[in-house]
Amino acid sequence: MGLKIKTVLVTGASSGIGLDIARGFLEKGFNVVLNARDEERLSIAKKTLGDEKRTANVVGDIGDPETGEKMVRAAVDRFGSVDVLVNNAGIFGAKPFLENTEEDIDRFIHINLKGTYFVSQAAVRQMKQQGGGSIVNIGTVLVSHPIGSIPASAAMITKGGVHALTTSLASELAADNIRVNLVAPGMIRTPLWGDANVDDFGGVALLNRVGEVQEITEAVFSLATAGFTTGVILPVDGGYVHGRA
Repeated sequence: MGLKIKTVLVTGASSGIGLDIARGFLEKGFNVVLNARDEERLSIAKKTLGDEKRTANVVGDIGDPETGEKMVRAAVDRFGSVDVLVNNAGIFGAKPFLENTEEDIDRFIHINLKGTYFVSQAAVRQMKQQGGGSIVNIGTVLVSHPIGSIPASAAMITKGGVHALTTSLASELAADNIRVNLVAPGMIRTPLWGDANVDDFGGVALLNRVGEVQEITEAVFSLATAGFTTGVILPVDGGYVHGRA
């Protein structure tokens, strides 16, 4: 990618996809700055990763601009640089269109849209000083291929904004040697499903199964290190966007 990658920032890193992304980058030799809102869960996540020397925790709400700034300071002070940002933190919820309240909309905007925007701002300021970097956002295939039985318009207008931000920043920041891409997961086995049986949704994919968090990590790492790739929206969905065979 034109520069030696040393440190990655991962938001929403206390469980699920974010925690596995942190694990994957650690295994590749990266330093990792982890973020989540819950201090106890983030502490447990760091212990799970088992590498105190190459990990740092920053507790905070990414919808608040100072959280991204704290993450960048932690990375620079501890490890010397910010080379990759993975905007993984986000919330999802299914609710019929006519039942969504102003509070619902504000909650999705705060985390999904403002959070991604403000953490990216903080990281890009540092990346420009270093001569480049890479951002990988996490979106969803449901932005362009919704499912009627999962009404999620409030979540999707904000995730759609993240998709738009990805291509916009890819264009704006290319001259600064900063690449911006997005992984759009399909149905992935994560704690977000709660008590629901995620395997019930495996049939929507051509591969006739749900995805695993490790498969998202592989895609994120590939885009983070692909030096001639920017502005890409990459579905990782088992062929869901192409319909059933």
